[in-house]
Amino acid sequence: MFHVKQPGHDAIARQADEHLVTHRVKLPKKVVERPIRQVGKRLLMALLVLVATALIVYVDHDGYNDNSDGAVDLLDAFYYATVTLSTTGYGDITPVSDAARLTNIFVITPLRVLFLIILVGTTLEVLTERTREEWRLNRWRSTLRDHTVVVGFGTKGRSAIQTVCATGLNKEQVVVVDPSSKVIDAATAEGYAGVMGDATRSEVLKRAEVQRAKQIIIATQRDDTAVLVTLTARQLNRGAKIVAAVREEENAPLLQQSGADAVITSASAAGRLLGLSVLSPAAGMVMEDLIQQGSGLDIVERPVTRAEAGKGPRETEDLVVSVVRGHRVLGYDDPAIGKLQLTDRLITIVRVSPGVQVAPHARPLPRD
Repeated sequence: MFHVKQPGHDAIARQADEHLVTHRVKLPKKVVERPIRQVGKRLLMALLVLVATALIVYVDHDGYNDNSDGAVDLLDAFYYATVTLSTTGYGDITPVSDAARLTNIFVITPLRVLFLIILVGTTLEVLTERTREEWRLNRWRSTLRDHTVVVGFGTKGRSAIQTVCATGLNKEQVVVVDPSSKVIDAATAEGYAGVMGDATRSEVLKRAEVQRAKQIIIATQRDDTAVLVTLTARQLNRGAKIVAAVREEENAPLLQQSGADAVITSASAAGRLLGLSVLSPAAGMVMEDLIQQGSGLDIVERPVTRAEAGKGPRETEDLVVSVVRGHRVLGYDDPAIGKLQLTDRLITIVRVSPGVQVAPHARPLPRD
């Protein structure tokens, strides 16, 4: 058994909800009309059908017989249309001529069917929506490949998604997993697919197709939850890149042993930024600029170009911080670098204008 230190007392209610909630997949929905407007339209259509039926009966009122006085006026026509369209049919007003009976067969009967469809349209719409949603879900599962699974859609998870999408990743290739229905609703409102459930359970991660994911971002609120999610995700997918966030630095090695490729310590990173800002406000501003994605200075990883091959790290146009060679990350001044190779990747600091997307071949480094 392992023990994970927690930074304090977390919300007990949230922990209980993680085990009580049932997992389900929610895809982004299109904006629809407000319910009151939909109901108003249905009532208006039903009223138009009623008026049209009453006018048809009144035009041929001589072909109808009223048991009370024998004549059919406009009020009787509306009465007959009402009881006929609602399938009540008291029988006090009846068609007696051949023309009136043919009109009932070929005109009023279809109007009755249309009237009933309008009244029960809500039920039919629900059935149609369920069928459409099931079809969308099956199609989504069949086409989902090499996607990104984000466990936890809080501040960390949301920022991580924004950073990844800044490189050109389509929102349709992002799946959010969270035990809160409100959080999943917020994720789907922003255009991401969502799976509601406890991510420590393998069936929930399978709903997110984690076994076919390319990368997994774990940004849970608790460190012990992050460990269990990492273990489960690594068991389901041996080849995916897993990046996890923890609050306590001493829990980082446990995340790495559980299968995480990279571990970000959010609490200590924020603390170091605070301390740096106290010692040097200017240095703190620079670091804050690097952390914020999409404007000012950004730190990115990109491949070595052919023009840069054979040169030293300081001879490139960009400000090179490190060189990734194989599985090693070498500092820009490491003598082992020698000359840059085409197989190397450079970690550089570049200036990005607001609204300009990072080039697809240059991916931002993980943020806290």
